Amino acid sequence: MAPMTRSRAINNIPNELMAAYYSSRAEAGLIITEGVAPSPDGLGYARIPGLFNEAQAKAWKQVTDAVHANGGKIVVQLMHTGRIAHPLNLPDEGIVKGVSAVAAANTQMHTDQEGMQPLPVPKELSTDEIAAVIAEFVKSGTYAIEAGFDGVELHGANGYLLDQFLNSASNHRTDKYGGSPENRNHFVLEVATAVANTVGKDKTGIRLSPYGAFNDMRPDEHTEHQYKQLAAELKEVGIAYIHTVDHASLGAPVVPDTVKEGIREAFGGTIILSGGYNAARAEAELEAGKGELVAFGRPFISNPDLVKRIALGAELAQPDFGTFYTPGEKGYIDYPILDKQLQAN
Repeated sequence: MAPMTRSRAINNIPNELMAAYYSSRAEAGLIITEGVAPSPDGLGYARIPGLFNEAQAKAWKQVTDAVHANGGKIVVQLMHTGRIAHPLNLPDEGIVKGVSAVAAANTQMHTDQEGMQPLPVPKELSTDEIAAVIAEFVKSGTYAIEAGFDGVELHGANGYLLDQFLNSASNHRTDKYGGSPENRNHFVLEVATAVANTVGKDKTGIRLSPYGAFNDMRPDEHTEHQYKQLAAELKEVGIAYIHTVDHASLGAPVVPDTVKEGIREAFGGTIILSGGYNAARAEAELEAGKGELVAFGRPFISNPDLVKRIALGAELAQPDFGTFYTPGEKGYIDYPILDKQLQAN
């Protein structure tokens, strides 16, 4: 099950509703959570969960226990939103920070207080602040293990903080973290190394979106080379997997096969594929050796029993897009499961 923001964490704390949501989808085998902030500055969206204090870790424990009780495994996706944040969505101590003082001018964000709002120019992270952010990821990883998670996925995709360092559209730095593709990879590698050394290399993965366009990102002439080099260096770090996402089905540029193949060859380890998959396409790409796992996203929203439906060739329930990010049970834990008689047949 792919990571999907659902905005049900009132006061940024996981709750019983979230435990019910995730545990009912445990047949996925491996669940990757929605994006979870490793610091107050990373809580860019309304009602997203955090994992940077004891109260949050304790609350997440009820979620991981529920998933494990139903036979699943669950990995937390650590997502620092960086410049993709609005002050109204942050706690009092939170500050909108980014790799450079460059706003995502074409992106707006919902706030519960004032509706859709443009994003502000972020405060550029100083070198000392970068070290502090890495420490926040490490501390959050420690809380993840305390909370019973089976691993940690670093969100290096979709225009959030790690991706902001990778991408020339957002990274205008001239220090060791900017300029060349090699320098732009530097922060991601430092975070991956620090987290892997804390929680275990076999419990650390990363999500990447080469050619992603979400949140004002754009590829450049160095993208293919940059991601192959990043994959090779992540191999040296020794993490468990790379989770590549191709959002062409949502209007982003198609990720060329040479890029996907280059990442796979350079990394040499487990690859999770995601982005608009159905059962037939997933099976074909696994058979072709393009990856070891396929992550399904939106189909799991409206089909908690997606695994059974795929196995039976049953029709999939369609999601209610209007409740993707709204608080409460509606469109979250009220989708029906297959009739027991149909399952028995």
